Amino acid sequence: MAHLLSVSCSLNVSPVSKPYPKWCNLGSMVSPTSLSFCIDKSNVKRFFLHGKKSQRVQIVNAATIPFSQEAITNPTASNGYSTETSPKPKRVMVIGGDGYCGWATALHLSNKNYEVAIVDNLVRRLFDHQLGLESLTPISSIQNRVRRWKSLTGKDIKLYIGDICDFEFLAESVKSFEPDAVVHFGEQRSAPYSMIDRSRAVFTQQNNVIGTLNVLFAIKEYREECHLVKLGTMGEYGTPNIDIEEGFITITHNGRTDTLPYPKQASSFYHLSKVHDSNNIAFTCKAWGIRATDLNQGVVYGVRTDETEMHEELYNRFDYDGIFGTALNRFCVQAAVGHPLTVYGKGGQTRGYLDIRDTVQCVELAIRNPAKRGEFRVFNQFTEQFSVNELASLVTKAGEKLGIDVQKISIPNPRVEAEEHYYNAKHTKLIELGLQPHLLSDSLLDSLLNFAVQFKDRVDTKQIMPSVSWKKISAKPKTLTTQ
Repeated sequence: MAHLLSVSCSLNVSPVSKPYPKWCNLGSMVSPTSLSFCIDKSNVKRFFLHGKKSQRVQIVNAATIPFSQEAITNPTASNGYSTETSPKPKRVMVIGGDGYCGWATALHLSNKNYEVAIVDNLVRRLFDHQLGLESLTPISSIQNRVRRWKSLTGKDIKLYIGDICDFEFLAESVKSFEPDAVVHFGEQRSAPYSMIDRSRAVFTQQNNVIGTLNVLFAIKEYREECHLVKLGTMGEYGTPNIDIEEGFITITHNGRTDTLPYPKQASSFYHLSKVHDSNNIAFTCKAWGIRATDLNQGVVYGVRTDETEMHEELYNRFDYDGIFGTALNRFCVQAAVGHPLTVYGKGGQTRGYLDIRDTVQCVELAIRNPAKRGEFRVFNQFTEQFSVNELASLVTKAGEKLGIDVQKISIPNPRVEAEEHYYNAKHTKLIELGLQPHLLSDSLLDSLLNFAVQFKDRVDTKQIMPSVSWKKISAKPKTLTTQ
């Protein structure tokens, strides 16, 4: 069964054959408050470790227990949160809740009075450790994050620390929490990471596809009414020379008409894993009656939400490197430290973009308006379209307003992609459900740039230039920090 992380008991670690891995202690896992957690030998799980054969690592299955009844009923009066009782909220399990989108979503839903549980294996922190990367913002351990949220709001977020590729762990977590909705962010989410070498490509597809299959089987077996809200990507579509519809397209061929899934043209092993996920989800909706919403999300920018701004221990991660950093975040950091904006190739690559605040809003809208039994819905989740050159120009103008001289350079494109193309993607369904977008205004760009300037002493300039090439992917493991 899933074990509990308590804040009211003495430390009690069950005997194991190997010590808990050091990488899982990135950030303080033990506060002055006494802790209790149990490492289950039966739930030992493999992790991909670069440069070595697969190692077996102990996984902690954990869930927070209320600090005290007083803390639940009397949150601090100054934080602006209501203490009024309300009907029992829906139970939402956020898989990947320690990550960039997942953490912001978990806090947002908890703030909206959903009962929230986070499932995460903390492997995203391991990637940073392996590759020598670091978030621009200092981020606390997931345990400290959840404790801080509890102390500020009186709201519990349960933790289940483990790998969803381990079906026994996932099944016990689902049976324990009994979610009404599962929000699935728990995948390796970087295209460059999947293109480093063979082992990372294999890890990405195994982790993403098998993890999602396990989620589908767990819902079928233990929570058949549960609504799956799965984070997909606009990258599944590629850059076709026709308009991109939301998931499906009606075509007429040889005099016959049908509505079919929109053709997919993935551009990395990561994007291909997302295509496989979508196909598996669509099939299980038809075969088993799963209810699912596939959110094909565009490129997310920004770091602040109403909840993450409440305390520094709630800060979200801010990636700016060439592997996990997205274009706008990278450009803002480059401008802040006086590095020319790195435009890949001709810079005409156009994509959909959205603010992190809209990501959490879209997920909530999907939860509040669930799919029907057997229904596979696809929403294109973005608010605006920009080319890379347009983003560079916006950051340049914003920098001028702040007295920053921003330069732009074109560098060889490490990816295999069209650098000038037609792009017009539909994105109406979430608007119809009530999405109120935060568009990329001058004031928001000023805020992003000021944020980057605030933390510029933490920037590692060696991580700015791209280090992964689509054409030079190797069967041999690579150590990027030595290149």
